[in-house]
Amino acid sequence: MGNGTMGTVRENLLKVKDRIAQAAGRVGKNPEDVKLVLVTKTIGLEQIREAIAAGVTTFGENYVQEARTKIEALGSTNTEWHFIGHLQTNKAKYAVRLFNLIHSVDSIKLARELDRRSGLEGRVVGCLIEVNLAGESSKFGADKNEVVDLAAEMTSLQHLSLRGLMTMPPYSEDPESSRPYFIALRTLKDQLERHQISLPELSMGMSADFEVAIDEGATMVRVGRAIFGERG
Repeated sequence: MGNGTMGTVRENLLKVKDRIAQAAGRVGKNPEDVKLVLVTKTIGLEQIREAIAAGVTTFGENYVQEARTKIEALGSTNTEWHFIGHLQTNKAKYAVRLFNLIHSVDSIKLARELDRRSGLEGRVVGCLIEVNLAGESSKFGADKNEVVDLAAEMTSLQHLSLRGLMTMPPYSEDPESSRPYFIALRTLKDQLERHQISLPELSMGMSADFEVAIDEGATMVRVGRAIFGERG
C-alpha cells in the first residue's frame, strides 16, 4: 500500500496514467505513445505484484543484484525490465540477461562490453545513451558533445540496438526547472537525425516533472514516488 495519505498502488497508478494522458493530449500526442516505466528501486515484491495486477508491464531498476532477485522471485510474468541506474562494465554480463532495455550507456567502453556479452548470449540488447546535460560531476552520463560520435560507434555494434537518449536533470521541486534539459535532449535527438541516426526514444521525466517532459517529447517517463510514496 502507499505511504501516509497516499492511496493504494492501483489508485495512484490511475492518477498518474490520467496525468500522462492529459499531458499527452495537450501536445496532440497519443497517450499510448508515452511508456510508463515504473521505478521499483527498494520496493518490495508485494507492491510490484499489485502494480502488475493493475496492468503495469514495464519496470525500472537501478541495481543489477536487486533486480535479479526480484525478477527471479516473480517468475514468468508478462513484464519487461529496464535498467535505469549507473551500469558498471563488470555487471554487463548480468545486465544483458536480465533487461530488455538499458537506459544508461555512457561510454563506448561500456557499449562494447554490452555488445560482446550480448553476442555471447545470442541476443541483441536495446540501449539508450545517457546524457549528462547539466555537466554535474556527481552525475553519470556522456557529455553532450560526445553523443554524436558515441551514437555513430554504437550503431556499428551488431548486438546492440541503439534506440534513443536518456537524461536526468538536477533535482528540483519546480518542474519547470527541468524544461531546458528536456528541450536540450530533444535538440540532440534532432541533431543525430541530421547525421542519419534515427533514435525514436526519449527517456526523460520522473515523478516531479514528467508532465513537462511529455510536453517536450518524452516517449518514456520513469515514475516511482508518485505511485509508491517516499522510500523508507
